[in-house]
Amino acid sequence: MEKLVILGGSRLVGEVEISGAKNSAVAIIVASILTGDVCTIENVPDVSDTRALMNIINQLGGDAEFIDKGVLRVDCRELDSYEATYDSVKKIRASSYLMGALLGKFHRARVAFPGGCDFGVRPIDQHIKGFERLGAKTDVKYGCIELEAERLVGGGVYLDVVSVGATINIMLAATLAEGVTVIENAAREPHIVDVANFLNLMGANIKGAGTSVIKIKGVPSLHGGSYSVIPDQIEAGTYMIAAAATHGDVLVKNIIPTHLDSLSAKLSEMGVTVEEFDDAVRVSCDSDKRLRAVTVKTQPYPGFPTDLQPQMLTLLTLAKGTSVVSENVWDNRFKYVAELRGMGVNVTIDGRVAVVEGVERITGSPVSSTDLRAGAALVIAGLMAHGVTEIYNLKYLDRGYEDLVGKLKKLGAQITRREIVENNSQSNAKRSKKRA
Repeated sequence: MEKLVILGGSRLVGEVEISGAKNSAVAIIVASILTGDVCTIENVPDVSDTRALMNIINQLGGDAEFIDKGVLRVDCRELDSYEATYDSVKKIRASSYLMGALLGKFHRARVAFPGGCDFGVRPIDQHIKGFERLGAKTDVKYGCIELEAERLVGGGVYLDVVSVGATINIMLAATLAEGVTVIENAAREPHIVDVANFLNLMGANIKGAGTSVIKIKGVPSLHGGSYSVIPDQIEAGTYMIAAAATHGDVLVKNIIPTHLDSLSAKLSEMGVTVEEFDDAVRVSCDSDKRLRAVTVKTQPYPGFPTDLQPQMLTLLTLAKGTSVVSENVWDNRFKYVAELRGMGVNVTIDGRVAVVEGVERITGSPVSSTDLRAGAALVIAGLMAHGVTEIYNLKYLDRGYEDLVGKLKKLGAQITRREIVENNSQSNAKRSKKRA
């Protein structure tokens, strides 16, 4: 077990290179199942989520391995199983994409309910609705979703709610189906466009990705090839917020600035200087300037991302005035606020709304991650705080941030990752508890 130790108060200055998008990479790795061939995927972040999906591909009979830094080779020519067990999927939410990919390839799938971060109810009814419109029969048995179809035939699917997962899953299942599938009220996130571009490069016929209507004309088969994953907008946004939080001056490189328009607008509204370039953005803030409070409402893309809400709320805890943060995507994404309260923040939660009264300072404290983005928020809090912050439960951070410590150190942060050393009294207490 390990922990992060942060001595707050350092101003982040310099350049940071953003990795490939985790949310794109995990879907593209699964989508490679449909090719039945060899795919070379570049700009893949080496995080626990991608490693978990590589293991699943290998368990299903394929072969996935990093052949260079950020370069993943996925060979699905021998992949022959349509069953993904609980042990293999329990740690990662993106394993839900196996339903669409395996159904599309084998016309059968048996996938255990996926794991991942717990910050609200994530129903799969829209996924199932889409699969059934394509002709699949669905059943839930012993914690697994079972799908089967004699034929997959395109049809119209209207999503009752905008769902990234359902949009990608239906797109995967429809790629090799007969006829045309139309997804209406589709999600428009950049990683949906990325998955569609990957599939099209491999021979699919998908149009409209990035809009609310996606049309997929089924093709008989897909071939292999090479593809590069887009930059990670959430990782980029995290470093932008960290720069503002420390009143720093950071050039965030290897990004697509338009993917971050909603965040850039809010930072500018707070008084942060944001300069955009072709593939970079510079975030700077005077060291003696207190930022202004703002109102933030999370929405599906192109609105403010829910995956940047915890980081943004943390930044607002030191802003002058009262900020209001409304979470309109997930129903329980403020669990991390309990950890922040131990650092001296003033935040009141009422359902999906947080009211943040800015304070002059926060202080370091032992805290524990409750999910991936909450972990990033706690890192930002540690950078902002006076004194030392220790962050535990790092398994969530490891899911989505490549070389977090190294990148922050390069910017001047005083942060280390250390083994947790238990003293004898703690160890004896644990042993006594087990014997009891």
